[in-house]
Amino acid sequence: MSEQALRLGTRRSKLAMAQSGQVAEAVSRVTGRPVELVEITTYGDVSRENLAQIGGTGVFVTALREALVRGEVDFAVHSLKDLPTAQPENLALAAVPVREDVRDVLVARDGLTFEQLPDGARVGTGSTRRMAQLNAYARNHGMTIETVAIRGNVDTRIGYVRAGELDAVVLAAAGLNRLGRIDEVTDFLSVDTVLPAPGQGALAIECAADHADLVAALAELDDPFTRAAVTAERSLLAALEAGCSAPVGAYADLLADGQVVKEMRLRGVVGTTDGSTLVQLSTTGPVPETHDQAMSLGRELAAEMLAKGAAGLMGERAL
Repeated sequence: MSEQALRLGTRRSKLAMAQSGQVAEAVSRVTGRPVELVEITTYGDVSRENLAQIGGTGVFVTALREALVRGEVDFAVHSLKDLPTAQPENLALAAVPVREDVRDVLVARDGLTFEQLPDGARVGTGSTRRMAQLNAYARNHGMTIETVAIRGNVDTRIGYVRAGELDAVVLAAAGLNRLGRIDEVTDFLSVDTVLPAPGQGALAIECAADHADLVAALAELDDPFTRAAVTAERSLLAALEAGCSAPVGAYADLLADGQVVKEMRLRGVVGTTDGSTLVQLSTTGPVPETHDQAMSLGRELAAEMLAKGAAGLMGERAL
């Protein structure tokens, strides 16, 4: 390969720039070529609408993908949870690097944990998935909270707490880690309390499918366990026919016996936003060794969830 710089397409947000910068360094190491960031504004970045209303799926991704197809950038970095579940044939998901912390976290006033929130506490999140599970948890533990729909970047969201407009906000640990702001967290929410979004904490590195040299080079950054886990999670989401704005949580983790990884467990949840009804199930199987095995793990759990009434809990199903 020549010494020509590789062009990495990224969203302009602080978080996107931070995670793209980390990927750029890694790609530079494996290719021996310099990498330059190309900032691209996406519809999701400029629209002030609620994410659930603008369709959730793909609003942060489409502009990056168009730049890839037009050859304006060589590869792009996405937050995997923003990626629609159907992969376009002309683009390759070349690498899913080792995943960050998958948990959701609370940033609350006065250093409060979730359990310490006062009655009627106002908790901000832009995610129906988080609302459904937080409301269900509060209900089951005799707490009353009010979930408030918010949008904006990390600064904006934490700003609502600092300004006293909200008692707390819920964010992804991964984003705060990548921004170097994890010390602002007042409570880490266990995945047993709130299942993350499918693919949460993972990045997707995408390039043109016919750029074989680059696909092969980027593949060195792929982590097979992370890829198997997020493939199962996203397969569950796809089989529920839900976009990334639907109240679906999913998490696949590896069950080890000593040092030997034996099985993969996939957990899924879907619920009404007020938390009054949740369908939460899990399944365990051999660690998937192929894409198809990971996909079938997700499909099987989705079928069980649909049989338990999950379809009725997701609002309008996109036709």
